[in-house]
Amino acid sequence: MLQFSLTKKIMIWSVVVLGFLFAMPNGFYSRVEAVNDAKMAIVDGDSSADTAAAAANWPSFLPSSLVNLGLDLRGGAHLLARVKVDQVYEGRMDNYWPEVRDALRVERETVGTIRRQDSLGDELRVRISEPSQMARALEVVNALARPVVSLSGAGSNDIEVTADGDVLVVKLSEAERIATDTRTMEQSLEIIRRRVDEAGTREPTIQRQGSDRVLIQVPGIGSAEELKGIIGKTAKLTFHSVVTRTNDENTVLRSRQVLYPSQDEPGTYYVLEKTPVITGEHLTDAQPAFDQNNRPAVNFRLNTSGARIFGKYTAENIGNPFAIVLDQEVVSAPTIQSHIPGGSGIITGQFTVESTTLMSIQLRAGALPAELEYLQESTVGPDMGQDSIDAGTLACIVAFIAVLVFMVLSYGLFGLFANIALIVNVALIFALLSIIGATLTLPGIAGIVLTIGMAVDANVLVFERIREELKKAKSARKAIELGYERAFSAIIDANITTLIAAVILLVFGSGPVKGFAITLGIGIITSVFTAIWVTRLLISIWFERKRPKTIEV
Repeated sequence: MLQFSLTKKIMIWSVVVLGFLFAMPNGFYSRVEAVNDAKMAIVDGDSSADTAAAAANWPSFLPSSLVNLGLDLRGGAHLLARVKVDQVYEGRMDNYWPEVRDALRVERETVGTIRRQDSLGDELRVRISEPSQMARALEVVNALARPVVSLSGAGSNDIEVTADGDVLVVKLSEAERIATDTRTMEQSLEIIRRRVDEAGTREPTIQRQGSDRVLIQVPGIGSAEELKGIIGKTAKLTFHSVVTRTNDENTVLRSRQVLYPSQDEPGTYYVLEKTPVITGEHLTDAQPAFDQNNRPAVNFRLNTSGARIFGKYTAENIGNPFAIVLDQEVVSAPTIQSHIPGGSGIITGQFTVESTTLMSIQLRAGALPAELEYLQESTVGPDMGQDSIDAGTLACIVAFIAVLVFMVLSYGLFGLFANIALIVNVALIFALLSIIGATLTLPGIAGIVLTIGMAVDANVLVFERIREELKKAKSARKAIELGYERAFSAIIDANITTLIAAVILLVFGSGPVKGFAITLGIGIITSVFTAIWVTRLLISIWFERKRPKTIEV
């Protein structure tokens, strides 16, 4: 057990050296963070001399990965939002109307004329002129039903069709509502994550809570208002036919018309066809730009389907205005001058460079399927984060010194070897956290403090076993070899059970619990490595050089 081949020695020392190298940037956190931010700015197109100088402030041959600091350490913004999932139902019913209309038109000779009625947002009501043929109308519309695409809704259809006198009523089934709510939440989480990531923030926490709530925590953001600005509104982009323009916000609307205010001209309203020509779902890209008058604008590009629809519409409506609507506000209502076949266009208005950048982020990320209602919002200041860091650092130092002193007093020179391995262990923990880009939170610091205490457990088992072998009058070499050999299984068993607990916390926990689980799990792996290989290698080197006849443990 005390013999190491040259290859094994090189591998162990290589891991130790790499561990210190990758952990080292965390000792110069502010400096390396500024360098990394400058490099990201250069990638985004910033070519200024100051940025280049900032990017060169750290040797390029050294690692520059850092442990990301969580909200409780770095400060930042915290939001708890409710997704208004019920808003999606109205859109689903609007999407069903063309299918229902076309299917019933085929049966016009039987069911008579059809007309859509005003209704609540979660249902579609269609009046037929031949109530005696309602059974046939129900049969036709029921044939449009599709199976619910979810495990819980297996065997169910997505709509329920009933009769209310001469009115046919279409609603989403309960199984489809549940599936729709799930899809809405998943889509909202993904779009929020894209918008936050596009803004260049580090390690946000975006999690679903309950049936319709989203927890959003972003370290490094100055305020909750700034975070709400990044997330923005639904950013729902649509293109509508313009019916008329008015200054009366109480204008009487016909069925299937909407009244939206102008973003550029306060007091001006547009009456639009409710069904859009195309929507943001056809959008493939949006970038901040400048128009022909050098004013901030947004360039957009549509996919193949959107380009075809847009091209056909512009060809058939030359000379007519059409409205570009963003979140129920008309940002622009140009007159179609010619056929636009390419699927590209520009959105102009009273924008600033900042607003076009933010709008581009929101449009690229996609429209939120429903609005967000913010239930909680708070800002964690950097001073509070610094207090947490200071308190955690003090706890680590006290625990570290206490363990070092205890090991030296209890095991003498062997305790010193264990202490060296403990220092290596802490370096390896920070190196792995940096490499995988993990987020360190206050509970994560608690995991490191716990690991410091646990890291010497394996050495204690070995040293106590060596003591027992020495009492049996074994030689120094034999006692050390037997100590490692007979303690090995106990070390593995003890750490595997703790690792299982850490994995369970990681899988089923959330937020701070995950932070604790990550540092604890990494600490277990590194402590086993340092106890079994690093400490033993140090003892082996010492023993080969000194060749003592007796040893004191």
